[in-house]
Amino acid sequence: MSQSDSFSRIRVVLSRPAHPGNIGAAARALKTMGLSRLYLVRPKRFVDPQARALSSSALDVLAVAVVCDSLDEALEGTTLSIAVSARPRIIGPAPLEARSAAAEAIARAQTDEVAFVFGNETTGLSNEEVMKCNRLTAIPSHPDYTSLNLAAAVQVITYECRMAQLGPLPPTEQTAEFATHEDVEQFFAHLERSLYASGFLHPKYPRRLMERLRRLYSRLALEKQEVSILRGMLTAWENPRPPRSRPTHADAQKGSESGRK
Repeated sequence: MSQSDSFSRIRVVLSRPAHPGNIGAAARALKTMGLSRLYLVRPKRFVDPQARALSSSALDVLAVAVVCDSLDEALEGTTLSIAVSARPRIIGPAPLEARSAAAEAIARAQTDEVAFVFGNETTGLSNEEVMKCNRLTAIPSHPDYTSLNLAAAVQVITYECRMAQLGPLPPTEQTAEFATHEDVEQFFAHLERSLYASGFLHPKYPRRLMERLRRLYSRLALEKQEVSILRGMLTAWENPRPPRSRPTHADAQKGSESGRK
């Protein structure tokens, strides 16, 4: 597999961008680093002459940009999504350095779909949007002034991806299929329903527990089969059957002796 194949599986998601000029400049940032997949979640204005003007020669990137109604739609099919935010978060995935995040993205993109998610120019990413992602990264700007233009932030992250791509790709020994964004979201919805039904989740305070559970599972690279097992366990708890008798040591020994005959 060529290194350029990994770039074909990386998308840059701009959530609720307000200024069309930033959309155009972000398209240019992608193209200069060899990327081409731009996703826009509820942009305020698109397509717009200002976006075209600031895209320079990246009109082809704008032409195939995907406009989505929700972040879930923009993340559909991904197994790794990395939120980019300068704001410290108490909740959400543990933060990674931008360089490490780019290296992980390139490694995962050898086989799977990956997304970098950027927020609105004024408000950035909401906590809910960050919780939809399974990694969090920040650009190490000066602590006295951390505000970075949206398109400039896209340029930095895509540069780090480019540098990670130019280096040797780590060997992959993937033997199982990673769970997609939709698989994980369906699991969380199932988990929340099950916790409500069991009485464990208080209806007045559901958000805090679910945020902590998302943080817990975001530390893992869940595989599709693992999500199926977890959902199977939830289903079994929701619809309990009579317990099966556990085999005793004597039963196991008897089976072993009969096998030797």
